[in-house]
Amino acid sequence: MSRARPTTGILLIAGIVLAALTEAIASTVLALGRGDIIGDTYATPDEFAWLDVGYIALKLVGFMLAPWLMQRFSARSVIIGATLAMGLACCMAAVTARLELLIALRILQGFAGGALLVAGQALIFRGYPRTLQPILQALFAMAAVVASATLAPALQGWLIDSQSWTWIFFSVVPLALAAVGLLLIADHPMPARVRPPSFDRLGFALLSAALFCFTWVLSQGSRWDWFEEPRILMLTVIGGAALLAFLGQQVLANGRGLLDFSLFKSSDFTFAFCVSFVAGAALFGSAYLIPAFALSVLAFTPTDAGLLLLPSGGFFVGSLLVAAYLFKVRRVPPVATVPLGILLIMAAMWMLSGSTGESGADDMMAAILLRGLGLGFLFLSITLIAFSQLNSRNLASGIGLFNTGRQLGGLMGVAGLQTLIDHHVVSNGVVLGANVTPGGQALIDRLMSTTAMLAGKGMDQAAAGRAATSLLGKAVSGQATVIAFDTAFFAVALLFVFAAPMLVGIKIGLARYAKAHEQQTYG
Repeated sequence: MSRARPTTGILLIAGIVLAALTEAIASTVLALGRGDIIGDTYATPDEFAWLDVGYIALKLVGFMLAPWLMQRFSARSVIIGATLAMGLACCMAAVTARLELLIALRILQGFAGGALLVAGQALIFRGYPRTLQPILQALFAMAAVVASATLAPALQGWLIDSQSWTWIFFSVVPLALAAVGLLLIADHPMPARVRPPSFDRLGFALLSAALFCFTWVLSQGSRWDWFEEPRILMLTVIGGAALLAFLGQQVLANGRGLLDFSLFKSSDFTFAFCVSFVAGAALFGSAYLIPAFALSVLAFTPTDAGLLLLPSGGFFVGSLLVAAYLFKVRRVPPVATVPLGILLIMAAMWMLSGSTGESGADDMMAAILLRGLGLGFLFLSITLIAFSQLNSRNLASGIGLFNTGRQLGGLMGVAGLQTLIDHHVVSNGVVLGANVTPGGQALIDRLMSTTAMLAGKGMDQAAAGRAATSLLGKAVSGQATVIAFDTAFFAVALLFVFAAPMLVGIKIGLARYAKAHEQQTYG
């Protein structure tokens, strides 16, 4: 298999990075544009949910199907085709407000996004020597992870406030065209021609059903109070049954299915796959919490909420480059920075758990920057741990499975945090309301001062009294929400407290198993 030549190799990297940027923008479009899109499409919450579920479910399917596509076609053909599909789908989404068409386009965007991420990362691993992988994977992570977590929300917030949500989709089109142009003229590695396997239709159907059901349950479960809703229970049972049937069918397929079990012969990949769920929960969970807190509690505009995460992108990039330097130049093993990344993220979430309704961007910035540092050290290390020992035959399958684990971990993290916030807002409101004692001197003083302030601004006395009572209720509700978000921030920190010992145990267990297997083989 040939390597990419230096000159055209730069073009290949640039094309892959731009292609990954298209997915970063498309994947986060609903985070800040939700209200505007609902207003323009006249969608109910149930109808709007399909925009989210369709994208994420098909992105997961794209992750798992991309390895087969890369055997049927070349990796470059897959990424070019997926990027063109992404650009076309975004262009069409920008000029329509028909909900049914938008749902279909989001499904196409999700599948294209999953396929182009797997093909792009596999091209980098196949086209360049192992010594260059730390810096090249850092560059890829800047587009695939950093941009979606920091740059895309800032861009989208500004576009929503200054233009409209359609401009978010329009912004993808020139990036997609530029990426395709670079990929077409760039040199690329040519893998040895092998006969492509037959398509596993049954496995694909079972896997798609399982991923769709789990995506719906995890993204909508909190809104429907989980298993109190029969539909959630039914989809959970169907998804679980489909997953078990898929795994059994893959075992019987004996290496000719969609899932490559040989990946788990690598203890490094197995460990990184376990970590991917925790890392995904930390990345997506914190990326959900911080803008949600800014929008719902601090009353930030979409632009300000998007800009809140932008400075952490610089620290995220900086820690990626520092980690790449340590791995490449100093020969530090990638696993060494995993504890550092975990500790930094834990510290950041603990600091954010002290936020109040009076907090501003300056009060939260130190913790947000610390989070960016931790994510950079964590993500590059687990990427290199996961894929460095895989061969070209199962590399794409490993990338797809790893990304699936990270995405599912993110869905679980966000679902858990949404549920935690919903339940704590109610319980905190009850506790705080119980301490607002009728006839208490503090309550009377608060109502009298608020009534006097409103009356002084021209409101008649009776209306001012009713408004003061209403404002007090809103203050209690607002404080209940602040405490709920603080609990959620602390919960992300606690996630690592429980997960870290489990991950260490898994690492030790895998190392001992590998050593015993080696002794049995060569002893």
